[in-house]
Amino acid sequence: MTHAPASPEVTPFTLRPCSLGMAAVAVSDKGVCAILLGDDADALQDELQRRFPRASLRRGADSDNTAAAALALVDGQAPPAALPVDARGTAFQRRVWDALQSIPPGRTASYAEIADTIGAPTATRAVAGACAANPVAVAIPCHRALRSDGALSGYRWGVERKRALLAREGRNFP
Repeated sequence: MTHAPASPEVTPFTLRPCSLGMAAVAVSDKGVCAILLGDDADALQDELQRRFPRASLRRGADSDNTAAAALALVDGQAPPAALPVDARGTAFQRRVWDALQSIPPGRTASYAEIADTIGAPTATRAVAGACAANPVAVAIPCHRALRSDGALSGYRWGVERKRALLAREGRNFP
């Protein structure tokens, strides 16, 4: 994962229906800088513009290999290892996101376990906040973070999407 302090001048993006509703994928010169999930294309495009206020969004990344790989990942048709990720966040958020990326498919960890993993055992709420701030859904698998009792909890992209992603990985929740 790389850290870039500023948004690129032009950010290509694509909006497309996917198995989880709609997906918006934005690509920087370093990799995928956003994978947003939702139900409304206009709302996703507005969120991209809020996330990258200095960028000029240019629709048309559909033909970009990186965007195509991101969409294949969202649809469960590609492994995450092949996808270059350019997630922008604080040093703490990036530590949480790195820990999330180390959780293998089909496995989960509690927010408290993730806090322990990054050496911040009292930062359970901050870990949950970093998961909520994740700009690259699925590539940074915040859907693998659960409550300490093992139950599903809030998910930025909706609990039903979280449930579907975990089911794809062989974990089923009522």
